[in-house]
Amino acid sequence: MSSFQTHCQESIRIFGKPYEGVHRWLDEFMGTEGYGMRHRKLRHHLEGIKQVRELFGGEAGEVARRHIISDLKEEGWTEDDHFPENQKDYVVMGLFCWRHKEK
Repeated sequence: MSSFQTHCQESIRIFGKPYEGVHRWLDEFMGTEGYGMRHRKLRHHLEGIKQVRELFGGEAGEVARRHIISDLKEEGWTEDDHFPENQKDYVVMGLFCWRHKEK
């Protein structure tokens, strides 16, 4: 699983700075009651990228896209697959992280 540090290091390598705020915002619900590791459906899609652009600016949207792609690949998604548009689409695509479901 990609960690906060991994996402920040990737951002430094690609974009020249860590963009901690973007990564924290995308993963804000990680580990929280009711979501745990199933938080990705909330912001890991095109609507989430749009929100990042509104909150953090244009380049931050590209940082968010890279973060989301890294996480989606952990779910078995490939770049040939459709990019999730919103929370509903994320779930319909089968990307809702059931294998990490808390017991």
